[in-house]
Amino acid sequence: MESGIVIIPTYNEIENIQEIVEAVMSLSSNFHVLVVDDNSPDGTASLVFQLQSQYSERLFLEVREGKNGLGTAYVHGFKWALNRSYDYIIEMDADFSHNPLDLPRLLDACVGGTDMAIGSRYVTGVNVVNWPLNRVLLSYFASVYVRLITGMEIKDTTAGFVCYRRKVLESIDLNKIRFVGYAFQIEMKYRAYVKKFVIKEVPIIFTDRTKGQSKMSKGIIREAILGVIVLRFKQLVNRL
Repeated sequence: MESGIVIIPTYNEIENIQEIVEAVMSLSSNFHVLVVDDNSPDGTASLVFQLQSQYSERLFLEVREGKNGLGTAYVHGFKWALNRSYDYIIEMDADFSHNPLDLPRLLDACVGGTDMAIGSRYVTGVNVVNWPLNRVLLSYFASVYVRLITGMEIKDTTAGFVCYRRKVLESIDLNKIRFVGYAFQIEMKYRAYVKKFVIKEVPIIFTDRTKGQSKMSKGIIREAILGVIVLRFKQLVNRL
């Protein structure tokens, strides 16, 4: 059984993708990597295809027809991984905001009995590097808002660096996942929380990207604000 697979969604990440793949492959934990690319016009998928000759047994590529959002990319990757023999499935950004050296710590948490291990920016304070103050405040208070609405005790509810035990993803109807940005990350945690899985936050240092463009938008923020209320309502009426 493989130790785990890291799912990396990409759109125009040609400046980062080779370095992040090589960084993951250099770890002793023998991670596999699945890149889910949304038909990047900058040639990200072509570069991954070239790298596959170097990592033929560990690097995989799925190319989708267009840019359909982070959440749908992860759902695509989750389904791909569940159709194979992976016990641990990890989501991670391509831009080095998530340090590959933290991957073994997330994996160890799940191997040790945690069902969902979250790479958390806020569980031991505010551990964010190179973000402007307004972005830090937006992210931090978004998590406060989510906790107030949902009752979850998770400090970093919008975190995108997460390791799942296989059974967590198997228990969630992935076809019902509708949100794509911050709200997707919140939804996955809330669904795991409602099902009473063991969730642990592992402290990390988050470093803002130095290459490529951020995918943040006002629409993603708006979706998160409204999406939390929708999730809570569905849970209350037993339709989550």
